[in-house]
Amino acid sequence: MRAANSSAAYGWVAVLLHWLLALWLLGLFALGWWMVDLDYYSPWYQRAPWWHKGLGVLAAMLMLARYGWRLFNPLPAAEPGMSRWEIRLALWGQRLFYLMVLLIAVSGYFIVTARGESLPVLGWFSLPASLTIAQQEDIAGWVHKYLAWGFMLMVLLHSVAALRHHFALGDKTLLKILGRE
Repeated sequence: MRAANSSAAYGWVAVLLHWLLALWLLGLFALGWWMVDLDYYSPWYQRAPWWHKGLGVLAAMLMLARYGWRLFNPLPAAEPGMSRWEIRLALWGQRLFYLMVLLIAVSGYFIVTARGESLPVLGWFSLPASLTIAQQEDIAGWVHKYLAWGFMLMVLLHSVAALRHHFALGDKTLLKILGRE
């Protein structure tokens, strides 16, 4: 398997980035969902948010790397028989995934830095606080929560579409991103 994409298939870099980010972002969602219900006396009350924030920043950086890779590597050609609207919908879906991850990360950053404190990233480095506005933590928290749920809805639709292509249409769309075509 080649590193770069071709007109027929994704390269191993795109496949790796796709699946690594898929698992990473699903894990971040699960961690976020779990940690909001922790009580103050839980040993994970401080630890879970620390991991969520640090891994969230790294996921955003990885998503930017994936986007950079995508800019310089064309997508494989659409499968024969796909209509123009399906091709456009898939392209806009990909763009929406990138945008949602970016906005989720930015809103998370604004939650953490609402009190003017920096955002530590797993003890490796910190992102400084940039600005604070009235009700920043509440507004950013609301945005973060609903974008994360919207992202999960997008993941569900994306998965259903991939399975439709594989099982109902019998084309190679799913095989391409599995690195098997």
